[in-house]
Amino acid sequence: MFVDAGRLDSPVLDVMAQNFEPWVKSMIAGGKYLGWLTQDEGRVVAGAGLLLLDWPPHPLDPHSTQRGYLLNVYVEPEYRRKRLASKLIELALAEARRRKIRVVALHSTEEGRPLYESTGFRRTNEMFYVEPVEA
Repeated sequence: MFVDAGRLDSPVLDVMAQNFEPWVKSMIAGGKYLGWLTQDEGRVVAGAGLLLLDWPPHPLDPHSTQRGYLLNVYVEPEYRRKRLASKLIELALAEARRRKIRVVALHSTEEGRPLYESTGFRRTNEMFYVEPVEA
């Protein structure tokens, strides 16, 4: 997914992959990560995740103490343009609604922006501070 998004395959991605599996298992077990997969003849061809984050009440949602974060939305190249990502996003948003989570954030590639905008996401004024990382 990250290589397709333009990040060069590097040792950082290897380290990330090693650390991701135990993290996601823990988050699933703790009910903080929900995921959806699409299969074709037993092969996973698309997926999406929804991370449930503790978040203080906010003007965008003055009642909830959680916010959603949509992540790991990916469709194998040969399965793109078949509305798989749209369907997965809608499943994630439906689950957020079911849990009364009104705010769901994500980070997008330029290529993905039209898809997310078509499902109701809008650009915000978010900024990032990131410490340099080495593998």
